[in-house]
Formats: sequence, C-alpha cells, structure tokens
Amino acid sequence: MRSKVVLRRVMAKPQVVIGLIGVLALLALAYLGPLFGQYTWEQKDFTAFRSPPGADHWWGTTQIGQDMFAVTLRGMQKSILIGFLVALISTGLAALVGAFAGYFGGKLDKILMWGTDLLLVLPSFLIIAVISPRLESGSWLMFVVLLASFSWMITSRVVRSMTLSLREREYVLAARYMGIPDWKIIFRHVVPNLSSLLIIDATMNVSGAIIGETALSYFGFGVRPPDVSLGTLISAGGGSTAISYPWLFLFPAGLLVLLVLFINLIGDGLRDALDPGSTS
Repeated sequence: MRSKVVLRRVMAKPQVVIGLIGVLALLALAYLGPLFGQYTWEQKDFTAFRSPPGADHWWGTTQIGQDMFAVTLRGMQKSILIGFLVALISTGLAALVGAFAGYFGGKLDKILMWGTDLLLVLPSFLIIAVISPRLESGSWLMFVVLLASFSWMITSRVVRSMTLSLREREYVLAARYMGIPDWKIIFRHVVPNLSSLLIIDATMNVSGAIIGETALSYFGFGVRPPDVSLGTLISAGGGSTAISYPWLFLFPAGLLVLLVLFINLIGDGLRDALDPGSTS
C-alpha cells in the first residue's frame, strides 16, 4: 500500500515523467540506434574523412573516417554504463559503511568515519589522473572502481546519522531482543528504511559519475583508446575542430547535456516526492 502511495506521488511530479521519458528515449537511441545504422563504430570509410552529415553518414564522419552516428552512440553506451555502475557501487558502499558505523558505534564507528574523513580531504581528481593512465588499455572497470571510491563519503555520513536514530526504534530493539544477528537487522530493518535517501543518492550519482567520466576522459585520464566515451569524443571534437567541423563536437556534447538534464530531473522529482516534509 505504501509503495503505491509513493509511486503515485513520484509519477505526479511532471519533471520525473519528463526525465523518465527522456532517459528511456536516450537509452533506446544508444542501444537500439546502432541496429539501424549503416556502419559499426569500428568501421572506417577511407573515402570520407571529416565528411559533413549526409545520406551515407547521417551525423558525418570523424578524423579517421569512422561513422559519427555509430561512434557517438557507442560513446554514450560507455558513459551510461559507467554512470550506472559508479552509482550502484558508491551508493551501496555509502549504505554499508554508514549503516554499520551508526548501528555498532564505538571503535568501529570511529575507524570507519576516520577513513571516510580521510578520503574526503584527498584530491580525488588528482589521484584518479595519476592512477588511470597506468591502467592497461581497456581496463575501464578499474576506472569505474576509482570513480566510485571517491563518490560515497558524504552520503555515508548522512546514512550514519539516520542510523543512530533508527537503531533505537522499537522494531529494531525487538529484533535485537529476539536474538536476530546484527547484520540481519541492518539489512532487514535499517537499510530498507533508508531507501528513499539511497534511491535519490543513486540517481544523482549517475549524472555525477557521467560528468566525472566525461571530464576525466576529456583530459585523457578516463576511457582509453581504442574504446570511446562521450568525454573522449568531446575532447577530440573540441577546440578549433568544433568550429571547422561542428558535428564532431555538437552531437556528443548535445547528448551529454540531454542525458545529464533528464537524470537530474528524475533526481529532483524523486527528492520532492520522497521528502517526508513534502505536502504535495
């Protein structure tokens, strides 16, 4: 019953509906669009270098003759995948660290929060920029782990604060008196009651991770060749190239803006709909 009320409140937010439609449309474009294209992202047309959009190449071609439509959709696939994986890992890590620290307290709380505070003051961009170039080509999963490692600390402190209150609730005390193991109490009673916060955090982390990946890839610290992402495409098509051959920049940059915009609309709508103080 409660889930139906929450769903009705969420769907009553127009920004959520617009965001969902936009994200689904971009997902369909990214994963179904290549099926209708004339070229794969790895194919090269040696008769068309930096050709403008036309009948053969709908979005033009790159500097090395790749079809811009296929390459851009491949880049969006990679950026979306990285965004969702980073959000899943970072939100999950924040929930675990914050819940265990708040529930058990004592030395475990001090150790976990000390580690959290340490990561907060470390220059994450610099560390990723130093480590990422040393990864083997194609090891984008390690890049995901690096991004996620610096994306969970603030949320974990919020989770810890909420857990300090939840652990004194009657149902948690009753479960403890019944002899249920602490870890089961955390996963059955504490974390589910933090679901609203975690859902919103995960949604916002997706857009944050996509922007982070794009920024790092733009400077050459993210996705490595021969693979592509929106960041690498924007980097390749930026500068003076964007003026002479605008399609190399406009298509990946435009899709990035739309993707982040729609995800942020969903996040803002979820925050308003799931806010306990909201009266709408």
